[in-house]
Amino acid sequence: MTISTEFVAGVIAGGVLGWIFDRMLGTKPWGLIVFLMLGFVAGVFNVMRASGFAGARSGRDTPRDP
Repeated sequence: MTISTEFVAGVIAGGVLGWIFDRMLGTKPWGLIVFLMLGFVAGVFNVMRASGFAGARSGRDTPRDP
């Protein structure tokens, strides 16, 4: 439940910020499109971070002596 909430929150926040940006600067629909994409990326990053997929190194990349 938490992981889906992280993703949805990122997309909604991006959409709201894009809508506000468009209203203030009159750049319909480009601000909404750009900020929705940024919100999607932020949501995916938050899901990866919450699931432990991002940032965790297993140590397999380091060479070992035979």
